Amino acid sequence: MSDVIADLVLVDAPSLSARVDMPTAIRAISDVLRGGFDPEEDLPRTILDVPHGQLLLMPAAIDGMVGQKLASVAPENPARGLERIQGVYVVLDGATLAPIAVMDGTALTSLRTPAVSAAVVDVVAGAHAGDLVVFGTGPQAVRHVQAIGAVRTLRSVRMIGRDPQRTAAAVAEARTLVPTADIAAGGLDDLPGADLIVCATTAADPLLSADAVRVDATVVAIGSHEPAKAELPAELLGRAQVIVESRRVAATEAGDVIRAVAAGAVRSEDLVTMHELFRGAIAPASDRPRVIKTCGMGWQDLAVAALAVRRGEER
Repeated sequence: MSDVIADLVLVDAPSLSARVDMPTAIRAISDVLRGGFDPEEDLPRTILDVPHGQLLLMPAAIDGMVGQKLASVAPENPARGLERIQGVYVVLDGATLAPIAVMDGTALTSLRTPAVSAAVVDVVAGAHAGDLVVFGTGPQAVRHVQAIGAVRTLRSVRMIGRDPQRTAAAVAEARTLVPTADIAAGGLDDLPGADLIVCATTAADPLLSADAVRVDATVVAIGSHEPAKAELPAELLGRAQVIVESRRVAATEAGDVIRAVAAGAVRSEDLVTMHELFRGAIAPASDRPRVIKTCGMGWQDLAVAALAVRRGEER
């Protein structure tokens, strides 16, 4: 065995959780954005179709480290009792490009995706927002309850799913993560009372109508990175302030945005990027809904993974 392989730090899911909890992951994302990093400069990822799903190759280079995630998206996995997204993450030394750590990429994705959402929600949502509706019952839906609960005091959470058993299981897990909130299964009739909405599904078409969203609501859509899929209607984006990771990614991967632009509901130049938001170039809107659409980017993984490596070195 080579010295490089022998010296690799292995970070499994429990080790990652012990090193970086949700509030810390949220701060790590916020710190990178507030520090001036522009996601437009992130290295592009490659998405490859393979039998039974996709491979995602996601490189990044920030803060003196380099990272590479090999992720897979297997739509049939939930029926097998497995997470739809699988992966492994390699952290490299920024100067030598020697690998220094390998970690559970599935656990990293499960942590960083809701951390990104919560970091932006913390900037744009009303201070007293606390009634959340979640579309979806998978790991991302549950972890988003935890993440939103880390930046806002949640009063109620209603989880909407197609399968009653999976919905009940998601509700039960979410209650362990945010025990102070009133968490239960819900439906579309809960939307008028929601000031926070999360869409974390594999839906190809919109889950809700535009007029069901309150003017003071914040909506997060994270379920798809495919141009042909959209969880939100174009009409909603047309009446909202739309926040994206980068215009480049939104134009090529964010089906919600692509459909809205094609329909004439949104102009590309009116999209607000996270860089503009966190640097104060554009303020959060107060007269219309805020829509946060993310597809996932490599810098997000590395922000959390690098912190996990540094915290391991401190022990």
